[in-house]
Amino acid sequence: MSQPQTSLSRNITVTGLVATGISSMIGASIYIVPFMLQKNVPGIGPYILPAFLVAAFPALFAALTYAILSSAMPRAGGSYVYASRSLHPYWGFVASFSQWFGLSIVIGVVSYMVVPFFRDVCVTLHWDGLALFFGESTTRLCISLGLLWIFILINIFGIKTYQFTIITLVIITFVLASLVIIAGFIYTEQDFIHGVILKESIVIHRLPGEFNWNNFMSASAILFASFIGFDSIAQAGGEAKNPSKSLPKAIIITIVSVSLFYLLFTYSVYKIVPWNFVRDLAGFKDLSATTLLDYILPPFWSVLIMLGACIALLKDLPSMILSVSRLVFAWSKDKLFPQWLTNVHPKYHTPHWAILFSGIVSTIGILGSHFASDIFLGIDIMVISMLINFILICISLLFIGKNNPALAQKISVIKNKNLQKLIAIIGVLTLSCLLYINVKNDLEIYRVVWYYHATYVWLAVMGLGTLLFIWYWGQLKKSGLNKNYFKELPSE
Repeated sequence: MSQPQTSLSRNITVTGLVATGISSMIGASIYIVPFMLQKNVPGIGPYILPAFLVAAFPALFAALTYAILSSAMPRAGGSYVYASRSLHPYWGFVASFSQWFGLSIVIGVVSYMVVPFFRDVCVTLHWDGLALFFGESTTRLCISLGLLWIFILINIFGIKTYQFTIITLVIITFVLASLVIIAGFIYTEQDFIHGVILKESIVIHRLPGEFNWNNFMSASAILFASFIGFDSIAQAGGEAKNPSKSLPKAIIITIVSVSLFYLLFTYSVYKIVPWNFVRDLAGFKDLSATTLLDYILPPFWSVLIMLGACIALLKDLPSMILSVSRLVFAWSKDKLFPQWLTNVHPKYHTPHWAILFSGIVSTIGILGSHFASDIFLGIDIMVISMLINFILICISLLFIGKNNPALAQKISVIKNKNLQKLIAIIGVLTLSCLLYINVKNDLEIYRVVWYYHATYVWLAVMGLGTLLFIWYWGQLKKSGLNKNYFKELPSE
């Protein structure tokens, strides 16, 4: 009887990798977060753009760290492989386990959030019957589950199907989102003020803001979540063409292009809309770029922009599914998870069991969002998990030369060791600052029960990951584990 295939095929191009990173990073949040932040962080005022720049700073150093390590360790489950080969398998597994759990739950949350966006498009178009249909609780649950499993099947059906889907969705997202940027060049603040007078009979003026460091850093910590996702490129390291070059290139292209897009998009809206009007409106209703620009844009433009938010959210799913499934695949390759999860589909050359397993966990995220009515807990867990994961990857870069000099020699991006250490240290310091702010804010908010605090849930997940690691580590030792087993890369 032939053995199951456990090797992935290297078919993802640089374009596919960049689309994967962009897809994971640019979601519907760009349409909402920079504006609702006026409510969530009272007093941030006109300093949203500088806060975005500060948030991008640690993300850039984390991305550089990923780019450096990906050139030496181009394998599926990138972040797990980097930490396990540079530090210890425990840190690689536990950190990536919390990352996998957080992302898997967020995949469910994203699936659940898509349906109201389509409902709002129908409301704007006055398709009242369809809007009522999308507004039904049962309909929302069924469509969410359907969308999730459609994208799971797309991931299973091979890299060509995945690449075509992800590149198409990214292009549509950029085209529709560019309408907001174009509006920023066409319209002025006076046009907006005139539009508000016509629709609301309200006269508004832009006011000066008062800078506050605490508000500013809290806003930056929230905005940092927008930059999470470029690591999905590293997770696809086992399927990238010419990976030692294509992975670092894709990571750098993604983080730079997404950062510029965020800044230009946000600037375009705040150039037209006075920040104090955003603050006042956010105090009593949910805001988005569409809500604000509706005062001046033709109705058809507003519908297209709203549809762009729908597609931006929808396209998160295929890349995140790829990311979490490759982590499961990498653990199984290293015998730290059930071996059957390493099986690769004989026709499509994808880790179908790992994809299905992660899909089941994401389904729990949908059910949790539906029955618990809390979509933000999963996002908060993901942010804390990713921050800790990024910190460990920066620490991995610091110690790879000492702990694994053979792999350190294979680094082909930014080869200067002093510069590598500088990048890693800045990454650790800036990311730790953001982690402190996130945890502090989470623990200071009153919750009815402990498991509504993302920090406590993350600790519980880390505890579960530790127990799993101890069990599998014990099995490995009993099997006569070679001491150099985790010094070498997993097989292709």
